[in-house]
Amino acid sequence: MYTSIELFAGAGGLALGVEKAGFNTLGLIEFDKDAADTLKKNRPNWNVINDDIANISCLDLEKYFSIKKGELDLLSGGAPCQAFSYAGKRLGLEDARGTLFYHYALFLEKLQPKMFLFENVRGLLTHDHGKTYSTMLDIFTRSGYTIDKQVLNAWNYGVPQKRERLITIGIRNDLVGKTEYRFPKAHSYKPVLRDVLLDCPDGPGVPYGEKKRKIFELVPAGGYWRDIDPAIAKEYMKSCWDMEGGRTGILRRMSLDEPSLTVLTSPSQKQTERCHPLEARPFTVRENARCQTFPDDWEFCGNVSAQYKQVGNAVPVNLAYDIAKEIANSLNMLAENQKVKEAM
Repeated sequence: MYTSIELFAGAGGLALGVEKAGFNTLGLIEFDKDAADTLKKNRPNWNVINDDIANISCLDLEKYFSIKKGELDLLSGGAPCQAFSYAGKRLGLEDARGTLFYHYALFLEKLQPKMFLFENVRGLLTHDHGKTYSTMLDIFTRSGYTIDKQVLNAWNYGVPQKRERLITIGIRNDLVGKTEYRFPKAHSYKPVLRDVLLDCPDGPGVPYGEKKRKIFELVPAGGYWRDIDPAIAKEYMKSCWDMEGGRTGILRRMSLDEPSLTVLTSPSQKQTERCHPLEARPFTVRENARCQTFPDDWEFCGNVSAQYKQVGNAVPVNLAYDIAKEIANSLNMLAENQKVKEAM
């Protein structure tokens, strides 16, 4: 069984996919108490470390995780996006200080896993005019890794949701030539809300206020503010009425025959509404979890808003699984090559 360590683990979307692909997780670090409680509740056997990553990355990690440098198969996770200071011309690890990414890079530097998976929002590509991501790639390269990257849309990988993630895969330089990474192929079937909403178990949720609910009752499934009486829409939209652009997220009601739009961390925001197709209400936590392909028995801890946040921040489980399955294939290839070499 391959080993992995996950940083910024959240409520476990990525970790579940990695587990399903056959990895044994040696540790998961998560700062948020509710998310860490979620991990502990659902996987009592996982080594969940509820702490600030800065308190862990400075330690002797080989000793802390009982693993020698170079032995770990996979380091996974995705640090939140923050700009760098660009102190020197040579953009090395020191320039990343003060960012959460610095700690991911420190883990990589200290443990030298065979492969790493770094996932992030597509927006990282253009963050600070592309400088942020380019510095990260520089640091990965200097740490001794060959990089492959691609933007994947979860909808192509068994997830009933349009959600793009930037996936960066690293293979340690001494293993290049002995293995390679292939990004997963898109599935032939792309699921829609009809596949997950009709038999969804009950779960906590937040209703609309009476006034808003009555307006949403006027919006047809698959429609938005343009599909109702302009006078009602204008009164609801207030200053947004005069904004440029299509504003298609306002008074948006989903249809059963389309995928969910990107699941967000809060159930109801004016610019990015996702009203339920059959009822005038936001999706429940459980419905959002279905859109993120969490199993129905995965329980989220904390109050309702903490649960929405955990689900919204997660990597869709099915997408994580497809990516991790290909990492396992790369490691299998490596093991096969090793066997051949030893037999010679």
